[in-house]
Formats: sequence, C-alpha cells, structure tokens
Amino acid sequence: MVIQTVSTTRGDNDVYLLRHGQSEFNVHFARNRVDPGIEDPALTEIGRAQALAAAEALAPRGLTRIVASPYRRTLETAAIVAEVLGLAIEIDPLVRERCWFVCDVGTPASTLRGLWPGIDFERLGERWWPAQGETESQLGARCGVFASRLHRATDWGETVYVSHWGFIRGLTGLTVGNGTVVELRPGPAASVVHTPEPC
Repeated sequence: MVIQTVSTTRGDNDVYLLRHGQSEFNVHFARNRVDPGIEDPALTEIGRAQALAAAEALAPRGLTRIVASPYRRTLETAAIVAEVLGLAIEIDPLVRERCWFVCDVGTPASTLRGLWPGIDFERLGERWWPAQGETESQLGARCGVFASRLHRATDWGETVYVSHWGFIRGLTGLTVGNGTVVELRPGPAASVVHTPEPC
C-alpha cells in the first residue's frame, strides 16, 4: 500500500484522524476473527471511554471542526468529542469504512436524522454506503481524493476526522487501534499522537 501524500502546509491548519472507539463488532470479531453479523454497531462502554480519552487528548489542540463518517460508531465517537470540545459535527462519507463486513452496512440517512437531529444529513444520500467492499485500488483512489481535497483547501481549520481502520490505513499506512488519534503532517508523514490505555 502506497501512503497517500497529504500536505497540510497551507496556513496553520492541523488535521487529525481519530479511529472510532471500540464497537460491538470489534468485541466479537477480536475473539475468533469471524464476522458476527452486526449491522452498523454501536459503541461499547469501553468504546465510549476511549472516545472521551481521545477528546481530552485533543482538547488542548485548538480544534475548530469535527467531521465524521456516517456510521453509528463514528457518530457516537464524534458526539462525545463534540460535547467535550463544544463543536458541531459535520458529515463526510468520503472517510467511511471499506464495507467488507456486515458491520459496514450503514443506517439510512432518514433514520440517522431521527437519531441525531442536531446534525445536518441533508447532503447524505439515503443509502450512502456501497453495495460491496472496495478493492485496495478503490480504497487508494478514495484516499487520494481526500488527500487532494486537503491539499487544495485553505480554510478547513483545525480539524479532526472521525474515521475507521481501513480508511486510516489507506491514507497513512498506519494500522491503529480503536480510539487512536493520528496527526497528518506535510508530505507522506503521519504520526500517532494519542493511544488509549489498554483495556
């Protein structure tokens, strides 16, 4: 996997990636590496604690934006971070997961609007997740679109993107655990700036 080149040199903007906290899928899958068949799983208590720890680690960094993938586990993580930081949540399906497991079957936008009335889902299609899993090439292309968007932008502010294992790996080459925060740096470099305590 080629690490995407992500330039954040325009202005003083800092960009972070936060992998969502532990989900119900993560607990079951870790036991035997078999898909437990849970669609769009919620966070566990541990996952919520990981999200809170990440929020506290991000608090001194002067963030101005929180952008989340539309999956339940990322939205729940983002909601915890947003409460700590006092920020609104934006949605971007570009930072979603690869859709290789049942957990990557999403929740329709109309249902998400009811669950999170304070978040704007209007530009999200009703069925926003793909019908089948992405290849490595397709994931790389999506990460490339994201990297190009960051490179062109001048006003995104200090932002954390609440995302997933697959997307973070595709963008940075790093394989990170739940609740981990990665800082994007100029060029291909990225570094872990927060890892949750062992459970």
